[in-house]
Amino acid sequence: MTTMKTTAKTATQNACKLCNPLGACLAFRGIENSVPFLHGSQGCATYIRRYLISHYKEPIDIASSNFNEETAVFGGSHNLKLGLKNVTQQYKPAVIGIATTCLSETIGDDVPMILKEYRAIMGDAPLPIMIFASTPSYQGSHMEGFHAAVRATVKTLAEKGPKSDVVNLFPGMISPSDIRYMKEIMGDFGIPFVLLPDYSQTLDGGPWAEYHTIPPGGTTTSAISSTGSATASIEFGSTLEAAKSAAGYLEEKFGVPRHSMALPIGIKATDEFFATLERLSGTPMPEKHLDERRRLVDAYSDGHKYVFGRRVIVYGEEDLVISMAAFLHEIGVVPVLCASGGKSGQMKKRLLERIPGMDELGITTREGVDFVDIENEAETLKPDFLIGNSKGFTMSKKHELPLVRIGFPIHDRFGGQRLHHLGYRGTQELFDRIVNTVIEQRQNSSHIGYTYM
Repeated sequence: MTTMKTTAKTATQNACKLCNPLGACLAFRGIENSVPFLHGSQGCATYIRRYLISHYKEPIDIASSNFNEETAVFGGSHNLKLGLKNVTQQYKPAVIGIATTCLSETIGDDVPMILKEYRAIMGDAPLPIMIFASTPSYQGSHMEGFHAAVRATVKTLAEKGPKSDVVNLFPGMISPSDIRYMKEIMGDFGIPFVLLPDYSQTLDGGPWAEYHTIPPGGTTTSAISSTGSATASIEFGSTLEAAKSAAGYLEEKFGVPRHSMALPIGIKATDEFFATLERLSGTPMPEKHLDERRRLVDAYSDGHKYVFGRRVIVYGEEDLVISMAAFLHEIGVVPVLCASGGKSGQMKKRLLERIPGMDELGITTREGVDFVDIENEAETLKPDFLIGNSKGFTMSKKHELPLVRIGFPIHDRFGGQRLHHLGYRGTQELFDRIVNTVIEQRQNSSHIGYTYM
C-alpha cells in the first residue's frame, strides 16, 4: 500500500468560474435601453468590462457607485444616489440594472431602502425603472449572478393579464448566435414568444456611424411585463432551482407553467426541446429542422470512427458541462472528468440522469474546483483533449492537449460570440469541430504527416 502525502489548499488558483456581478451585468445588457450599474468599486466595473469586451468585441459601459475608503467605512448610500442621478442625466436609460459587489454586500448596504430614499428625494422627476439584484462576488459564480438578474427583472416588471399564447424563453447564458437561432426556431413553429435576456444585437451588432451610449436591441420592458400572462415558460438549466429562476417566480406568482430542461446540445436533448415546442404550439417539427436532424445523424455515422473511445475533460459552467457531457457520451466520447467551479451540489445527480451508469464508464465529477485541481486530475486521467473556455489554455499548452473552445470566456480566439452550441445546428458545428480536432491531433503526431483521412 502506498501512502500519498497531500498539502491542503488554502486559496483558489485560477478559478474555474467568474464573479457573481459579471453575470448580472451581462443579463442587464439584454434589456432594451438598459445600463448595468455596479454598487461597489470602480475596479469591479473595469474588470468586468475587460472580460466582456474581450469576448464580445463590442464597447460595454458599466456604471459604478465608485466606492473609496470613506464609503467602505460609512456606507455607499450617497454614492449610489449620486451615481444613479448622473447615469440618468448622461445616458437617459429606460432601465438601470443595479448589482452589488462583495464590498457593498460585506458592509451591509440596504440597497432597496436606498432606492426608496432616492425615489422620495427625486419626487415627481421622471426616473428610469430600477432593477436590483443581490450578487455578492464572494459567493456563487457568474451563473448565479446571471439568473439573479433575470429573476429580479421579471419580478420587477411582470404583470398579470389575460392569458395569452405567448411562450417565455429563458435560455440562460448562451452566445448571441444561439440567441438568434432560438428566435429563429420559435418563429418557425409560429410561437409568439418573449426571450429574456436578448443581447444578440447589443453585444453582437453591426458598425455604427456614430457612438451609441446605449446600443440598440434587447428585450423590451413591455414584453417583459407580458411574461406574467404567458401560456408557459421554457427555461434551460439542469441545476437551476425554481426558487432562483425567473420561470419559477412566474409559476409561483402568476401560475405560468415552468418547463425546465437541459441545454439542448446533442440529438436527444434537442429532441426533448423540440417535442416541448410541438406540444405548446400544436405544430409538428418543420421540415427545415428535420433536415438538420437528418444531416446530424448522418454526420454522427460518418465521424464515429474518429471520436469513439476518445477521452476528454470538459469544464466550465455546470449546466454547460452537464449538457456537453451527455452529448459526448452520445457520440462515443468518454468525458473522464466533468469539472466546474460552481457548487450547486446537483451536478453529479443531473449527470446520472443524462448518463446512467456513468461511474462504471469511468466518468468523474468535480464541483467547486479550480484549474490546479483540474490539472492534477488530468495528469492521472490522461485525456486526449480538453473542452472548455479559454481559461484552460495554460493547462492545454503545458500538457500538449488540444483545446476545443466553448462557452464563455473565449479571449484567445476570434468569434467566440458567434459560436453555435445549441440545437441540431449547434450540435453539428460542435461535432465537426471535435472530429477535426481529433484528426488534426492524429496528423500532428504522425511521422508521415498524411493529408487524407
